[in-house]
Amino acid sequence: MTGTAGVVQTSGNGEQAAASVWDIEAIGVWKTFGSTEALRGVNLQVSPGERLAIIGPNGSGKSTLLKVLATLLRPSAGTARLAGLDVQSQAFEVRRLVGVVCHQSFLYSDLTTLENLEFYGRMYRMPDPSERARQQLRLVGLEAHADVLGRDLSRGMQQRLALARALIQEPPVLLLDEPDTGLDQRWAAFLVDLLAEAAGQGRTVLVITHNLERSLDLADRVAVLNNGKITFTAKRDELDVASLKEAYLHHTGAVG
Repeated sequence: MTGTAGVVQTSGNGEQAAASVWDIEAIGVWKTFGSTEALRGVNLQVSPGERLAIIGPNGSGKSTLLKVLATLLRPSAGTARLAGLDVQSQAFEVRRLVGVVCHQSFLYSDLTTLENLEFYGRMYRMPDPSERARQQLRLVGLEAHADVLGRDLSRGMQQRLALARALIQEPPVLLLDEPDTGLDQRWAAFLVDLLAEAAGQGRTVLVITHNLERSLDLADRVAVLNNGKITFTAKRDELDVASLKEAYLHHTGAVG
């Protein structure tokens, strides 16, 4: 089992990559809330078309990092970029390039599933937002629920609709915080295929999960975030479930 601590400087295929080609980049990123240091100098790079899974205990800073990258939180110090754009000074441009799924669904409970996606299609100025919305409903198996209000969907259906929303403008970067929440076995397998297809199309994926075994299915590379710092990374083909659990225990003191 191999791995490195701190800054990651190889692409998903192991080749050395120049700093200019990173789709996701964090350099010394800190985030504090009062006296609490949620992120403590995170350094991270993800190459175009690479899928990175971040795992770590509750409270380790995973969701905070994703929100900083998604422009939902401002870093207290350091630099973060998506597709070469600074998440602070170019936040508007960044938001057009990223699809986000996090604990907040960004869905409107008093709109139907179709209306929710039509709204986002219009917001992203899709040529035919209604047709694009219907395509996305078919993608996530909700076409029969087009007229159901958001608040009346099951948790799993809401998560599938959130995935459809995140993909509606075909973003080059996906930031996903526990996207398998509420998904049954069939749709969890669909998620694995969806992210593999996204990477095959050149999209870059950062996914947070608490499921160590699933992280190996979802990503080309796995990183451990603990106490606000990246403490371990390794490529998927360097790991199996046992070695990942061993690394996780070593770097967090917790059992995944």
